[in-house]
Amino acid sequence: MHFSMDLRRLSIPKSHLFLFSPINRPCVTCTAQHRPQEPPQPPPLQLPDQPEPTDQSLHNWVFSILSKPYLDSSKCKAVVPLLSPLQFDRLFCSISSNVNPRTALYFFYFASESFKFRFTVRSFCVLVRLLIGSNLVAPARLLLIRSIDGNVPVSYANPSQRHMEIAIAMLALNTVAERGVGIQTLDLLIHVYCTQFKNMGFGYAVDVFMFFSGKGVFPSLKTCNFLLSSLVKASELHKSYQVFEVMSRGVSPDIYLFTTAINAFCKGGKVDEAIGLLSKMEGRGVAPNVVTYNNVIHGLCKSRRLEEAFQFKKKMVENNVNPSLITYSILINGLIKLEKFYEANCVLKEMCNRGFLPNEVVYNTLIDGFCKTGNISEALKTKDDMLTHGLTPNSVTLNSILQGYCKTNQLEHAEQILDKMLSRGLSINQTVCFSVIHWLCMKSRFDSALKFTIEMLSRNCRPSNGLLTTLVSGLCKDGKHSKAVELWFRLCNKGFAPNTATSNALIHGLCESGSMQEVVLQLKPMLERGLVLDRISYNTLISGCCMEGKVEEGFKLKKEMAKQGIEPDTYTYNLLMHGLCNIGKVDDAVKVWDEFENQGLAPNVYTYGVIIDGYRKAGRVDEGEKLFSKLVTKKVELNSVVYNTLIRAYSTNGNMTAALGLRLDMKKKGIQPTCATYSSLIDGLCNIGSVDVAKCLLDEMRNEGLLPDVVCYTALIHGYCKLGQMDKVGNILLEMSSFNIKPNKITYTVMIDGYCKLGNMEEATRLLSEMTKMGVVPDAITYNALTNGFCKERKVEEAFEVCDHMANKE
Repeated sequence: MHFSMDLRRLSIPKSHLFLFSPINRPCVTCTAQHRPQEPPQPPPLQLPDQPEPTDQSLHNWVFSILSKPYLDSSKCKAVVPLLSPLQFDRLFCSISSNVNPRTALYFFYFASESFKFRFTVRSFCVLVRLLIGSNLVAPARLLLIRSIDGNVPVSYANPSQRHMEIAIAMLALNTVAERGVGIQTLDLLIHVYCTQFKNMGFGYAVDVFMFFSGKGVFPSLKTCNFLLSSLVKASELHKSYQVFEVMSRGVSPDIYLFTTAINAFCKGGKVDEAIGLLSKMEGRGVAPNVVTYNNVIHGLCKSRRLEEAFQFKKKMVENNVNPSLITYSILINGLIKLEKFYEANCVLKEMCNRGFLPNEVVYNTLIDGFCKTGNISEALKTKDDMLTHGLTPNSVTLNSILQGYCKTNQLEHAEQILDKMLSRGLSINQTVCFSVIHWLCMKSRFDSALKFTIEMLSRNCRPSNGLLTTLVSGLCKDGKHSKAVELWFRLCNKGFAPNTATSNALIHGLCESGSMQEVVLQLKPMLERGLVLDRISYNTLISGCCMEGKVEEGFKLKKEMAKQGIEPDTYTYNLLMHGLCNIGKVDDAVKVWDEFENQGLAPNVYTYGVIIDGYRKAGRVDEGEKLFSKLVTKKVELNSVVYNTLIRAYSTNGNMTAALGLRLDMKKKGIQPTCATYSSLIDGLCNIGSVDVAKCLLDEMRNEGLLPDVVCYTALIHGYCKLGQMDKVGNILLEMSSFNIKPNKITYTVMIDGYCKLGNMEEATRLLSEMTKMGVVPDAITYNALTNGFCKERKVEEAFEVCDHMANKE
């Protein structure tokens, strides 16, 4: 039909929207047995100065759109702006029995996407029911999901309770004539909530089920089984008990529903309830099957009620239900957990006599039990028996044996077992072997880890990049740099080129080992074998040079990386500036800052920290303070490192007012002080004699959730030593001991110096002896303090003895 004008130019007075109250149930407009051949056509459109369309005309327009087998989008664009959600709801309900469900679905999506039209909950529910009634379950499911998660706009009164609003609307639409559709709709609702919205803890599904069942409407038996099974699998056991109790009132439980409920009770430790339900099940004429009995037996075994478990095994046989392999496995597992190995072997023999061959699960249960009790010999015998029956030990088997050794700290035995397996050419799960290698690395057994790694490489089994990086890093930390380099080349020779992270771990270890000259010698052949340096590699090398004070070499590396097409980053420049500051060239560091800003790089908080610390070391605290003030105005997120640097500078200079002020400023900005913050403050306060105030800071630290470390305590001890209050030093040591904090070399040196200045050489000497017994190695400063003490007391011979002792140590 040709339309003379656009319906969007028409408007409907607001009063028309509320001519009829909302309908509480579906309305059927035609009670005749035969539907009309042609749907009513919309009346001719009227000019703007003529009366606007009535509800009846809109009724006809909507009907003409939704009753067709296809969607006329041009009509939709014209009609939708004229409709309100409530008005459409009334119209849709009145014609629902005569609309095309697919067309209605397309209309809903079109109106939602093009006009953000918010349908009422009832309209949405009517459409879902129409789709289900036409066997269009998949589109109905998708529509339901999209409306629940908000992708289709629906006018909910309370979005947080949308699941209940849908349920109420769906129930209100139920009729006796469409009872089947009502149950199908409920089934779909529950299924969607269980599968698509599991993150809500199945609460929505249970709420909907309880609401409908409270009104005497229950889902199908299949859905009841699905809901209960879903709850049990998700360990929502309390909900499963409630749901099953309600289900039993409306449906006749079958074997599957009873068995699932029994499993839930057993899983939740309610074995007596499970046994009671089993009796009730038999009373209703539902015969338990092997799964039912296995659930009860498993529950009894978990509750350590083995005698009753065997009684139920006897009962199932009497009821002509044959025990399965799972039945025997459960009983063996229960006996093993009670360390009843003899009885477990008896069950194993009975199982074999009945024609069941033990599988990997049964053997692994026995082996795991033996290993957990430390009975490794029986575990190995069982493993051999497993082999004779044609079963190859799997990763679970080997993990039980090897980890059994590892858990009992019998790493040598674990190595021997693994060594035998590998030497005999037995097939072994790579994951198991690599887990042992990783375990050895965690225990710092790097030689053994390297041995097994080399063996696995010979079998063309490559460890993961993460494990190789851990091993290389560990070898370097253990001082075995040459072995780490050898492993790197071995990987290359096997065609297993180490990745960049592994190579960088090796470079980092070499740089920390000492001489950069040695590092360069090691790197040359590695570069020839294809080692590619990245930014992290270069930054690691630059850091090593700067740590040795060879800042010029660091700058050469910066030029080299630029030649290789790797642009230096802020971290690169920070390292170079830090190196310059460490050798007292803070002004040169500032020039470097200007250079990298000209390169378009932005300084970060660590850049400021490096220069502020450089000013501190140079005694130019005022300049450091100015830079800090500049930093505060920048859009750079401050951190504790920068604050701590300036606090340390003020504390060293005795300006405690400024230092304490910065701590307060940290807190105001939401930056929590650290142990380094407090150790600087404590040291500064002690230096000006305010030791008691410094002691109060320890209490403040604990109130803020910080545990004072040995540096904080040492600073406080130093303060008391300066005041000669050695009795209070003893109290501090007791406090340290209560928190399992042990004195370090500086702590002992400070105390020795304190006693020496008081002339108490006996206590100073005792402390030196205690220090060495505790494995803390004295240094030259410690010995000098003791020597000065003896000289002050005119005990020159003892002073020379200390010097001789120091010389022998060197």
